Amino acid sequence: MDLKINTPINPHDSGADWTILRSSWFAQNFSENFLLEPVLSGLVALPVANVREPFVDVEDIADVAVAALTDSKHIEKLYELSGPRAISFAEATEEIGKACGRDVRYKFISMEQFISELGQVVVPEYLITIMTELFTKVLDGRNSHVTDGVQQALGRVPRDFRDYARSAAKTGVWNAKHD
Repeated sequence: MDLKINTPINPHDSGADWTILRSSWFAQNFSENFLLEPVLSGLVALPVANVREPFVDVEDIADVAVAALTDSKHIEKLYELSGPRAISFAEATEEIGKACGRDVRYKFISMEQFISELGQVVVPEYLITIMTELFTKVLDGRNSHVTDGVQQALGRVPRDFRDYARSAAKTGVWNAKHD
Protein backbone atom coordinates (compact mmCIF):
# COMPACT_ATOMS: atom_id res chain seq x y z
CA MET A 1 0.00 0.00 0.00
CA ASP A 2 1.37 3.37 -0.97
CA LEU A 3 0.27 5.94 1.62
CA LYS A 4 0.80 9.50 0.48
CA ILE A 5 1.10 11.49 3.68
CA ASN A 6 1.02 14.88 1.98
CA THR A 7 -2.09 14.11 -0.06
CA PRO A 8 -5.00 16.09 1.40
CA ILE A 9 -7.92 13.99 2.46
CA ASN A 10 -11.34 15.56 2.41
CA PRO A 11 -13.55 13.93 5.05
CA HIS A 12 -16.60 15.34 3.28
CA ASP A 13 -15.95 12.88 0.44
CA SER A 14 -16.27 9.83 2.73
CA GLY A 15 -20.04 9.95 3.24
CA ALA A 16 -19.46 9.15 6.92
CA ASP A 17 -19.90 11.32 9.97
CA TRP A 18 -16.52 12.59 11.09
CA THR A 19 -14.74 14.66 13.69
CA ILE A 20 -11.02 15.38 13.49
CA LEU A 21 -8.83 15.75 16.57
CA ARG A 22 -5.39 17.16 15.85
CA SER A 23 -3.08 17.58 18.81
CA SER A 24 0.25 18.97 19.85
CA TRP A 25 2.92 16.95 21.68
CA PHE A 26 1.57 14.74 24.45
CA ALA A 27 2.59 15.64 27.99
CA GLN A 28 2.63 11.89 28.66
CA ASN A 29 5.68 11.47 26.40
CA PHE A 30 7.61 12.33 29.58
CA SER A 31 6.00 9.58 31.68
CA GLU A 32 4.81 6.87 29.33
CA ASN A 33 6.99 7.04 26.26
CA PHE A 34 10.47 7.67 24.93
CA LEU A 35 11.25 10.51 27.35
CA LEU A 36 10.61 8.44 30.50
CA GLU A 37 14.12 6.96 30.72
CA PRO A 38 15.83 10.33 30.25
CA VAL A 39 13.61 11.84 32.96
CA LEU A 40 14.52 8.95 35.27
CA SER A 41 18.21 9.54 34.54
CA GLY A 42 17.80 13.22 35.46
CA LEU A 43 18.89 14.50 32.06
CA VAL A 44 16.68 15.01 29.02
CA ALA A 45 19.02 15.76 26.11
CA LEU A 46 17.35 16.57 22.80
CA PRO A 47 18.10 18.52 19.62
CA VAL A 48 15.47 21.15 20.44
CA ALA A 49 16.77 24.64 21.22
CA ASN A 50 14.28 27.26 22.35
CA VAL A 51 11.16 25.93 20.63
CA ARG A 52 8.07 26.18 22.80
CA GLU A 53 5.41 23.48 22.70
CA PRO A 54 1.84 23.63 24.05
CA PHE A 55 2.02 20.08 25.47
CA VAL A 56 -1.46 18.56 25.66
CA ASP A 57 -2.57 16.09 28.31
CA VAL A 58 -3.83 12.89 26.68
CA GLU A 59 -6.69 12.88 29.18
CA ASP A 60 -7.96 16.02 27.45
CA ILE A 61 -7.66 14.28 24.08
CA ALA A 62 -9.60 11.30 25.46
CA ASP A 63 -12.31 13.57 26.89
CA VAL A 64 -12.73 15.30 23.52
CA ALA A 65 -12.81 11.93 21.73
CA VAL A 66 -15.54 10.64 24.06
CA ALA A 67 -17.54 13.82 23.51
CA ALA A 68 -17.11 13.52 19.74
CA LEU A 69 -18.26 9.89 19.77
CA THR A 70 -21.27 10.47 22.00
CA ASP A 71 -22.67 13.85 20.95
CA SER A 72 -23.70 14.68 17.40
CA LYS A 73 -22.90 18.38 17.91
CA HIS A 74 -19.26 17.46 17.16
CA ILE A 75 -19.98 16.05 13.69
CA GLU A 76 -17.94 17.76 10.96
CA LYS A 77 -15.76 19.62 13.44
CA LEU A 78 -11.99 19.93 13.48
CA TYR A 79 -10.51 20.40 16.93
CA GLU A 80 -6.92 21.60 17.27
CA LEU A 81 -5.93 20.39 20.75
CA SER A 82 -3.16 21.87 22.85
CA GLY A 83 -2.38 22.71 26.43
CA PRO A 84 -3.17 26.19 27.77
CA ARG A 85 0.41 27.51 27.42
CA ALA A 86 3.47 26.86 25.32
CA ILE A 87 6.61 25.97 27.26
CA SER A 88 10.12 24.92 26.33
CA PHE A 89 11.51 21.45 26.98
CA ALA A 90 13.72 23.06 29.64
CA GLU A 91 10.64 24.47 31.39
CA ALA A 92 8.87 21.12 31.09
CA THR A 93 11.73 19.24 32.73
CA GLU A 94 11.90 21.91 35.44
CA GLU A 95 8.17 21.40 36.14
CA ILE A 96 8.71 17.63 36.33
CA GLY A 97 11.64 18.07 38.72
CA LYS A 98 9.58 20.30 41.02
CA ALA A 99 6.64 17.89 40.92
CA CYS A 100 8.66 14.79 41.79
CA GLY A 101 11.23 16.45 44.04
CA ARG A 102 14.20 15.43 41.90
CA ASP A 103 16.82 17.22 39.84
CA VAL A 104 15.66 16.82 36.24
CA ARG A 105 17.49 18.98 33.72
CA TYR A 106 17.28 19.68 30.03
CA LYS A 107 20.27 19.90 27.71
CA PHE A 108 20.27 20.99 24.09
CA ILE A 109 22.39 18.72 21.91
CA SER A 110 23.09 18.74 18.19
CA MET A 111 21.17 16.49 15.82
CA GLU A 112 24.41 14.64 15.06
CA GLN A 113 24.99 13.93 18.76
CA PHE A 114 21.36 12.85 19.18
CA ILE A 115 21.60 10.41 16.25
CA SER A 116 24.91 9.08 17.57
CA GLU A 117 23.39 8.46 21.01
CA LEU A 118 20.39 6.69 19.47
CA GLY A 119 22.77 4.45 17.56
CA GLN A 120 24.70 3.62 20.74
CA VAL A 121 21.56 2.27 22.41
CA VAL A 122 20.75 0.23 19.28
CA VAL A 123 17.64 2.07 18.14
CA PRO A 124 16.39 0.62 14.82
CA GLU A 125 17.19 2.72 11.74
CA TYR A 126 13.52 3.39 10.97
CA LEU A 127 13.05 4.92 14.44
CA ILE A 128 16.13 7.07 13.98
CA THR A 129 14.60 8.31 10.72
CA ILE A 130 11.30 9.10 12.46
CA MET A 131 13.06 10.86 15.34
CA THR A 132 15.19 12.89 12.93
CA GLU A 133 12.06 13.98 11.06
CA LEU A 134 10.33 14.79 14.34
CA PHE A 135 13.11 16.95 15.70
CA THR A 136 14.00 18.72 12.45
CA LYS A 137 10.62 19.28 10.81
CA VAL A 138 7.88 18.97 13.41
CA LEU A 139 9.61 20.84 16.23
CA ASP A 140 10.61 23.85 14.18
CA GLY A 141 8.34 26.31 15.97
CA ARG A 142 5.37 26.12 13.62
CA ASN A 143 3.27 24.30 16.24
CA SER A 144 4.12 26.57 19.15
CA HIS A 145 0.77 28.34 19.23
CA VAL A 146 -1.88 27.57 21.84
CA THR A 147 -5.26 26.52 20.46
CA ASP A 148 -8.76 26.52 21.93
CA GLY A 149 -9.98 23.11 20.72
CA VAL A 150 -10.44 21.67 24.22
CA GLN A 151 -12.43 24.76 25.22
CA GLN A 152 -14.55 24.52 22.05
CA ALA A 153 -15.30 20.83 22.48
CA LEU A 154 -15.67 20.59 26.25
CA GLY A 155 -16.42 24.10 27.48
CA ARG A 156 -13.41 24.08 29.81
CA VAL A 157 -9.75 24.98 29.64
CA PRO A 158 -7.23 22.21 28.95
CA ARG A 159 -5.12 20.81 31.77
CA ASP A 160 -1.88 22.66 32.35
CA PHE A 161 1.48 20.87 32.08
CA ARG A 162 2.13 21.66 35.75
CA ASP A 163 -1.05 19.77 36.70
CA TYR A 164 -0.03 16.84 34.51
CA ALA A 165 3.42 16.76 36.14
CA ARG A 166 1.96 16.82 39.66
CA SER A 167 -0.51 14.07 38.80
CA ALA A 168 2.14 11.88 37.17
CA ALA A 169 4.53 12.42 40.09
CA LYS A 170 1.88 11.16 42.52
CA THR A 171 1.88 7.83 40.66
CA GLY A 172 5.59 7.36 41.41
CA VAL A 173 6.46 6.90 37.74
CA TRP A 174 9.52 9.14 38.10
CA ASN A 175 10.72 7.71 41.44
CA ALA A 176 12.39 4.46 40.49
CA LYS A 177 14.38 3.00 37.63
CA HIS A 178 12.31 0.93 35.26
CA ASP A 179 13.61 -2.14 33.45
